[in-house]
Amino acid sequence: MQILRRNLLEASCRLSSLLHSPPPAAHAHAHAVATLSAARRDPSTGSLATTPWAATQRRGAKMLGSDVKLGNVIQRKGRIYQVIKSHHSHQGRGGATIQVELRDVDTGNKIVERFRTDEALERVFVEDKPFTYLYQEGDNVALMEPNTFEQLEVSKELFGKNAAYLKDEMKVTLQFFDGRALSGSVPPRVTCTVVEAQPNAKGLTATPQYKRVLLDNGLTVLVS
Repeated sequence: MQILRRNLLEASCRLSSLLHSPPPAAHAHAHAVATLSAARRDPSTGSLATTPWAATQRRGAKMLGSDVKLGNVIQRKGRIYQVIKSHHSHQGRGGATIQVELRDVDTGNKIVERFRTDEALERVFVEDKPFTYLYQEGDNVALMEPNTFEQLEVSKELFGKNAAYLKDEMKVTLQFFDGRALSGSVPPRVTCTVVEAQPNAKGLTATPQYKRVLLDNGLTVLVS
């Protein structure tokens, strides 16, 4: 009788243990969640940006207003803007400031802002990609990626006033953010042909003399 009671007690304990233990699937799920949570956070810095699934495009680092340059992309008030014009000024006791014209990357709308030179701004880093200029069609230009030979058509406005200097086979650069082309740039030195020039002024002067010349791209510039 005592043996029977002991066996019944052991069976009851085993049944109670099974009823109060989570199933294997729950154990596996809990382990998986713990593993993901640990992998998503860097134990040394606590940062999430270093993990593969949290590695979104970095918004960049803080920069001072005095460091803002043409073409920079910044985040302000929840919007992404590109600097298209900048002008430094000094307002006496008010301190130095910089006035910038910003273009909203999403809407294309332009606004004017004024920053203190010591004001902290959040810069967004863009990706530079090289292309070869092919031709112009209407308000767009056709470019070719030199490695894959894939062609891309973008608005001529991305190059601003420098679009007039685009020539066949010219190496240009596009700036991308989130897969979108924000702006384009031409080489710092471009060779042009003078097709028409004013005659030199007679006589010698102490100051340099400038004259207007017409280039083969249709632009009129001043040269000495």
